[in-house]
Amino acid sequence: MCLSHDHAHCSHPSLGRRGFMVGVAGTAGIMMAGCTTGSQIADAVPILISPEQEAQLGAETWARIRQETPVSDNRSMQAALEQVGSRLLTAAGENPNQWEMVVFEGQEANAFALPGGKIGVYEGIFNYMENDAQLAAVVGHEIGHNQARHAAQRISASQASQLGVQVITAALGGGSGGAASADQIAALLGAGVQYGILMPYGRDQELEADRLGLRLMAMAGYDPRESIDFWQKMSQAPGGGTPEFASTHPSPGNRVAQLQSLMPEAMAIYNS
Repeated sequence: MCLSHDHAHCSHPSLGRRGFMVGVAGTAGIMMAGCTTGSQIADAVPILISPEQEAQLGAETWARIRQETPVSDNRSMQAALEQVGSRLLTAAGENPNQWEMVVFEGQEANAFALPGGKIGVYEGIFNYMENDAQLAAVVGHEIGHNQARHAAQRISASQASQLGVQVITAALGGGSGGAASADQIAALLGAGVQYGILMPYGRDQELEADRLGLRLMAMAGYDPRESIDFWQKMSQAPGGGTPEFASTHPSPGNRVAQLQSLMPEAMAIYNS
């Protein structure tokens, strides 16, 4: 089942790396003229990266995270992630056996899903959760970003600049981009907090991921209302500032208001 909008699939699967970069060069002027912020980026910039290239970038970023970040030895957290993630992916029409789901060590309140079937959750975010449904709220939201190809939209928008072209070329094997390029790719894919680069999704992308995530929760049998409880708890988090997961998303208060507006649709699915 495809849960994303039609514009999110405006890709060019047949392009090789050389053809991909020629396409970037040929449209850079158009993108510079039409590219702004938020939803206007998604509407104005065609997706110039194929699903295969997007998955390659996701796999490379995942391999780097796996190399640099220890995997948690908390078996109950890992089991919860695999159970919840599998139910959500099945509801999304995905094969869970083709995805890799890992809980990483660290008190960062962070989670992400990468193109190519990767889900990462840090131990710290479990401190804000009371049940599996609240874990489903986070993971479902990230899967929503993934299925709507928001990372591909952001990568395409970044190619409007020469720097963006250089970064993507290096990442796809056309040059030596080094750690800086890899960090920027991680940020565009939604895992930039790991490397100190915060790159929030646009407002419309967040709203779409909320809608898709709530829908997945409901289809998988998780009460969508638990998402509101989770974000309210995040907004009241004590101590040293905003949790990292919240820093790359709208403020918890705004998030709760968005979720409340989407709740009737989600509850209709949940109760059906």
